[in-house]
Amino acid sequence: KEEGHQERLTVTSNIDGARLERRGSIALITLDRPERMNSLSRALVRRIGEIGHELAQQDDLGLVILTGAGAKAFCAGADLKERAVMNEQEVRALLLEYESELAWLESIEAPTLAAINGVALGGGLELALLCDLRVASAEAVLGLPETSLGVIPGAGGTQRLPRLLGEARAKELILRGTRLSAAEALTLGLVNQVMKASDDFLQEVIGWAEPILSAAPLAIRAALKATRGAATREMRQGLALERAAYETCLKSEDRLEALAAFAEKRKPSFKGR
Repeated sequence: KEEGHQERLTVTSNIDGARLERRGSIALITLDRPERMNSLSRALVRRIGEIGHELAQQDDLGLVILTGAGAKAFCAGADLKERAVMNEQEVRALLLEYESELAWLESIEAPTLAAINGVALGGGLELALLCDLRVASAEAVLGLPETSLGVIPGAGGTQRLPRLLGEARAKELILRGTRLSAAEALTLGLVNQVMKASDDFLQEVIGWAEPILSAAPLAIRAALKATRGAATREMRQGLALERAAYETCLKSEDRLEALAAFAEKRKPSFKGR
């Protein structure tokens, strides 16, 4: 299967602080401002939005991975140097752009995964929280320290963290501005996996995600749609959503292929239809 990931390989240059690559069915987005700890400038936020529009048109997408350039940071949050010269109205506008330009990470049909290769603080952690899955390097540091800077998380952190960890734990981390090690984040359920820090970190993340890439594409998308919907629906509505999502799998050729492969004791060959 790994060979299949390399069938399509395209790379874009650094545009407004981000690079987009296609590695087979994987779209790799790299925040590429290492001199600023990959912090979120206005241009970078808008560029992430542009990438989202581009990827939404690609029906062969199996996984979106978001990571940071360099060895120090995934994303250190807002670009405070830029923020210091912004007036109040410009800050308000930027908060709205956080929602309009980044929200696709939790709504695109393919799973999204934050490969947290280093510091993920403030808006950087909020960016990771938009993703379906989070894998961290052992040396990563995560937290929402905004209250120590006189503000609060403004890119969804106060809403997504309680949904992920529970209200009490989220309040503790936000009010105290706690910085967590990767191991502590794993214990709390903030990240799904921790990988040893190495030059092969990204490849190890891709290896960890292999079961997603090897599964039936329609089933992955259906499961993702159903589980994402659980956060905003009561149980009966959620069960109805699950049945509707299951229906797309029930009618698929891939389901029949899986049954045939099981009977023939071989690996299935999924076609995404």
